[in-house]
Amino acid sequence: MLAKVEYGGVQKYVKVPESDGCFHFHQFLKDVMDKFSLQPQFFTEGVLILTDTSDTEVDADIFDELVKSGVRAFKVGYRMQTETDIEISVVDDESESSVQPIPLALLTSPVSLSDHPSPPASTSSSDSTIILKSTKNRKKGLQELDRDEAKQKVCSVLSSNPKGEEIFNEYDKTKTLSDPTRRQMVNILVADMIESHGRIPPISVRTNYALGIATLFPYLQDPYSKNGYEHYYDPEANTGYLAWRLKTVQRNTYDGASGCHRPNFQNSPTTRRESLFVSGQLFGEECREALSVIRHSTDRSVVKEKMKATFEYRQKLVHDPDATSSILDVFPRFLDTPGLIDQDFAMMLGDEASGRFLTKWSSYFKQKIIAESQSLPSSPCVEELRASFDTEASNDWGWDSDMAALLLLLQPFLLCIGEQKKNIQRFFIIVDQKAIPCDAPTSVAAFDGLFKAHFVFSLSYDEALSSFYTFIQTTIYNIDVGNTKESPRVKELRARLLRDR
Repeated sequence: MLAKVEYGGVQKYVKVPESDGCFHFHQFLKDVMDKFSLQPQFFTEGVLILTDTSDTEVDADIFDELVKSGVRAFKVGYRMQTETDIEISVVDDESESSVQPIPLALLTSPVSLSDHPSPPASTSSSDSTIILKSTKNRKKGLQELDRDEAKQKVCSVLSSNPKGEEIFNEYDKTKTLSDPTRRQMVNILVADMIESHGRIPPISVRTNYALGIATLFPYLQDPYSKNGYEHYYDPEANTGYLAWRLKTVQRNTYDGASGCHRPNFQNSPTTRRESLFVSGQLFGEECREALSVIRHSTDRSVVKEKMKATFEYRQKLVHDPDATSSILDVFPRFLDTPGLIDQDFAMMLGDEASGRFLTKWSSYFKQKIIAESQSLPSSPCVEELRASFDTEASNDWGWDSDMAALLLLLQPFLLCIGEQKKNIQRFFIIVDQKAIPCDAPTSVAAFDGLFKAHFVFSLSYDEALSSFYTFIQTTIYNIDVGNTKESPRVKELRARLLRDR
């Protein structure tokens, strides 16, 4: 697809790069620079901007949407600055004592010295020398503020809004913000951001607001993220509550068709992982002999030993997109030998990670989730689950308290057999329409096996359950913390549960 781009009164056609059905903003901007032979530093310093024909700035997060809606004409210019980017000092050659700084501005055409008047004659002479000094000063709002400035900015915005007092009062009382209050705060801040910086605020401005939130309300920080505020705005991924609200406002003020956003999740259960215990692995003929032993042996200890020795072969099989055999066809002992999923998971991520869920659940997370559930809107389903926590109430047909707490996070999928929900005798995990028995005496141990099965068999999380499982993966198991794509909701819930009050 071609787009018409104008720079300095000259128009040229530039191809819009596309892959996986999405158009790429940064590569397009680089191609534009090559087409017009522009200086590379304009791109790296964030000086170069792209606008549509109405002179509205086009940002990376809406470029794909604009192109798909039919926008094919753009302009290239330079970002307007109001403070000096270059310091010009006029120094007398003899005394070097007379200095006159002159502010320059980056306009919509390249800056030149002829655009500005000469300094007064009293400060220069024919023997004076003009010295250019590069500075890092940027317009406030287009650079990162320090924590105190960012905190004061957010505090000022919220304090000047009638709803701000309610936000402060709720935080002071609970050391957190409910979902409706958090949405109210984000809406107030985004409205101020747009009023002050336009419909597409610079990334640094969005970052400053997120920093201000995390500094003003420290209990809202996510202790597992790099800066603690990424669930409000992540400048690298352009995600978070502030980014989502901005996109909503932009869509509501733009008549074009909506585009698609494809999240790029990484470090999931389908990621190829090497065994932490690589010694004793069998290959070739020895591996084939081990497979035969696994199929026919009735000694459980022998089966587990041979399964451990064929771990690397099994991992290659589950990650081979061209494999024609099901993992459960090659290794059918998963179906009748409990404990094999635990063993593979421990070989993949270590014994400590393997036991982390069972260790942390009852001692910490269960009570935190029960307490957090009190703020959920009432419904028959929620009330039924809450009733499971009342030890004095008669609830013969409800879930046990562990399963009820998990369901309050989100419904997992297990095959449970028993006469009563709170008294399940057997649990099974369904993989490839086959039932794998869980060596689990409790519902929480069964769920532990269900989660581990995703990694052992390289199974993607169900799309509807992705946020739920990602929360379990990073927050409780501590797997791939900081490297896994997480929704702001996951980060916010973690901040609530892990923060001491």
